[in-house]
Amino acid sequence: MDADALTDARRAEWERLEHLSRARLDGAGVDELIVRYRAASADLADLKTSVGDSPQGSYLSTILVRSRLRLTGASDSILTQTARFFTLQLPAALYRLRWTTLVIAVVFAAIAVGTAWWISSDPALIATLGPPDQLQQYADESFTGYYTENPAAVFMGMVWTNNAWIALQCVLFGITGVWPVNVLVQNAMGLGVSGAVMAAHDRADVMILYILPHGMLELTCIFVAAAAGLHVFWSWVAPGHRSRGESLAAEGRALATVAIGLVFALFLAGLVEGFVTGWALPWPVKIGVGAAALGVFLIYMIVIGGRAHRRGETGDLLEYEAGTPRLVAG
Repeated sequence: MDADALTDARRAEWERLEHLSRARLDGAGVDELIVRYRAASADLADLKTSVGDSPQGSYLSTILVRSRLRLTGASDSILTQTARFFTLQLPAALYRLRWTTLVIAVVFAAIAVGTAWWISSDPALIATLGPPDQLQQYADESFTGYYTENPAAVFMGMVWTNNAWIALQCVLFGITGVWPVNVLVQNAMGLGVSGAVMAAHDRADVMILYILPHGMLELTCIFVAAAAGLHVFWSWVAPGHRSRGESLAAEGRALATVAIGLVFALFLAGLVEGFVTGWALPWPVKIGVGAAALGVFLIYMIVIGGRAHRRGETGDLLEYEAGTPRLVAG
């Protein structure tokens, strides 16, 4: 095959393809673009087979690349993807968990308060927790000293990484249906036991004051993580019209964003715990800072998340990123 002769014969068609790859297209234009793209691809195959690399082949390859991008699109830049994650995907995923999070919070509080009341009401149960002098020291010194025994930055890093790891476990191991429940019950009962010791020594008010500043946001994040894990579990228990694998994959992709987002939220909770809770500030200021941190999270979750949800966002990846789903009836 003569490359020059083929180029002369097809030049008008290739130039038309190049024009279509740049122009605003209607339905007929898209159809024409596809037809001419296929024809030009065949021409390029003939050139490669007959003459190998050639200036004509390079020219046609450039046109085909531009046309292919017009047909398939290109992935967004990292800045665009990051902006979409924080403005649409993450808040939409959080919004879907709002009612489950509320139920978990109520159950957690009931377990913690019930445990504290049950133990503190019986001196014999209090005695099983340790020697009286150790319990007295815990109530008077150890509980509050925990927040100040390390430098603020070090303490903040410790609690942040620990809480982030707990949240990640709740989401990632939520598929079992058992792990999030186990984490919640253990933490609720642990909090209840501490509350019982403090209440038995008339220090319940101190405990509340020390927990509220950071605990409002910190515990909410753990509740959200548990809710995400339980939603992942339920996605394969009750997949609906999808197969269990498809349902689990979609829900796993959507709610994995929650695990990432909670790392940032728990960083904010860690800042409050490390630099506010243990500092010599008036308690109204400390609690106000904690309430403000929780307020920012709830606005992000409910207001911004609700707006994203109404736009059809679920937290899942774009079709370009996740792959085209299989259509199902119903």
